[in-house]
Amino acid sequence: MASVMSDFHPVGYQLMAMAISDLDTRDLLPNIRVPTLLVWGEADARALMTVAHQLRDAIPGARLVIIREAGHVSNFEQLAQFNAEVHRFCSSLTTG
Repeated sequence: MASVMSDFHPVGYQLMAMAISDLDTRDLLPNIRVPTLLVWGEADARALMTVAHQLRDAIPGARLVIIREAGHVSNFEQLAQFNAEVHRFCSSLTTG
């Protein structure tokens, strides 16, 4: 994770963070019409569980999966469980 973060240019990252901090697109969530999987770390202190539930409730048919013993980067912290949940979700989709 440190290696990934070290690739970000500090000024560019700051400008990106400032740009999205004022952006509120919650009104667009009900318009999402594709299968949606929300993966949340149960110990995520950066994006609280209330946000996960708000997103799930706002996106039609969205599925929320909670990764135990993981924080904001559950894909690194609990790789096997994260991958299993994504695989299960993708396998449940039908083509057409």
